[in-house]
Amino acid sequence: MADRWLVIGLGNPGPDYEKTRHNIGHLVVDALSGNQKFTAHKSRMEISEVKCGGEILVLAKSRGFMNETGGPAKALIDFYKIPIENTIVIHDELDLPFKNLRIKLGGGDNGHNGLKSLTSSLSTANYYRIRMGIGRPIGEQDPADFVLKPFSKEERKDIPEFVQSGADSIEELVLNGLDKAQTAFNS
Repeated sequence: MADRWLVIGLGNPGPDYEKTRHNIGHLVVDALSGNQKFTAHKSRMEISEVKCGGEILVLAKSRGFMNETGGPAKALIDFYKIPIENTIVIHDELDLPFKNLRIKLGGGDNGHNGLKSLTSSLSTANYYRIRMGIGRPIGEQDPADFVLKPFSKEERKDIPEFVQSGADSIEELVLNGLDKAQTAFNS
């Protein structure tokens, strides 16, 4: 029987947020889904299932705000009985330059409210992370405002390739493990 993986794309719901830097996780799981539709799940997540080699990926996006993702994620893990070592979270990362990607296992939340919520609800930080670099704001702009702004016109040209790289890194991680995925994708 195929193993299941939970792949959570962090973001906020609704059209006001869909093209913001904070929603890069949603964009990556959308790319992984191909054109498959996401459906509402009782966990308060939208899910879609896809195959990756011999594995099943349960792709998830919260229907609530990012800082409330932990509870719904825990409910999905419990529902599918997915081990924490088969959980991958995709999120925006201020401390990486735009278009840089890093894959890691565990670590702190670095002030990211989505990761704080997940770590609290899961009682562990030992899940995989796909850190999608969005860069830092220039000048005095508050980082909290920066992440909720849409990508610039110049950045938008690079989003499809960057998002696909995130999707490809997840497939590499699932199929070939952390070391090979890091070697292939860490910028």
